[in-house]
Order: sequence, then C-alpha cells, then structure tokens
Amino acid sequence: MRLVGPSGEQVGIVPLAKALELAQEYDLDLVEVAANARPPVCKLMDYGKFKYESAMKAREARKNQAHTVIKEMKLRPKIDPHDYDTKKGHVVRFLKQGDKVKITIMFRGREQSRPELGYRLLQRLAEDVADLGFVESNPKQDGRNMIMVLGPHKKKTEAMAEARQAQEARKAEAKANPGKSQNAADADSVQAAEEPAEA
Repeated sequence: MRLVGPSGEQVGIVPLAKALELAQEYDLDLVEVAANARPPVCKLMDYGKFKYESAMKAREARKNQAHTVIKEMKLRPKIDPHDYDTKKGHVVRFLKQGDKVKITIMFRGREQSRPELGYRLLQRLAEDVADLGFVESNPKQDGRNMIMVLGPHKKKTEAMAEARQAQEARKAEAKANPGKSQNAADADSVQAAEEPAEA
C-alpha cells in the first residue's frame, strides 16, 4: 500500500505490517483514503480529531447558509394611510433582511367588482420600495385575492453579513462606553457646559 505520513508527506509503498507498526509508533490510526487506487492509499491520522473537525466545518457551513423565506403581508383595497405606512414598514424590513414578500390584497363583497383599486395599491407599494426590492411576480387575481411577489435586491447572505457587522459595531460601542448610554453622556456634557466656572 502507498502510505501518507501524519503531516501529509509521502512515506512510499510499504507492506501492511510496516504501516500498522508505524501507526502504533506515532500513536495514530491507519485510515484507508483511496481504496480503488492501485496500490491502495492509506494515511496516518488521528481519526477522532478528523471526524470532529469535519463535523465542525459542516456546522459552520450550515450556519452561514441562507434560507430564503417568503413573508406575507395582507392588505385591503380601502386601507387607511397610517395602516398602509405601517404595512409598508414591515415590507421594507423584510426586504432589508433579504426575504421575499408576498403581498395579498383581500377583496370582500362589492370590492370584487373593482380589482383596479387593488392593482393601483400594489403598484404604489412596488414604487415605494423600489430601492430595496423588485416585482418578481406581477399582480394577478386569484379568486377573491390579488397577489404580487416582491424580491429583494440584496441576497440573504449579504443582508445577514450586514446585520452581523451592525451588531458587532453596537457591541464595540457599548464596550467603549460601559454603563453609560449615548443620551446620558450627552446630558452630562450639556450639564457641564451650563454649570458656572468656580472662582
């Protein structure tokens, strides 16, 4: 068999007994790396450590993996301006996080005969969030509802990275000024400026 040493160096072609002897000498495991090769390739390694490191790499890869989520926001054709602003704020937040947003307009009773109201509302919302997202699926009537899907310009991984950076910046700021919020620090500086200098 062809033997590879613990630090990746080539030992050469050795018999099985010699390979096992070397493994005992180094207090390592003899692991078959390529069984189909001629001659088979084996490596001296700490197999438990190798399995642990592989599991840690897989866990890290899963942690950095982004799952695209479709959030849903429901509106009515005759929505109040303040309610519209609130719902738009939610859509903006979802798009900033890198999620897709499914906007559903629900028609009731006579509203079903006026689908253009819902269409105009969806167009207005798409224009309001155009800097954060784009219309992935144009408005279409689906029974009593009208549906449109907005996709974010930013990928989920980019949004996650930006959120992580912002969180680290906040932590660093909190460490720099422990026990004191920015407002308290501003109030102290104003109070110091207002106090008369002692003679």
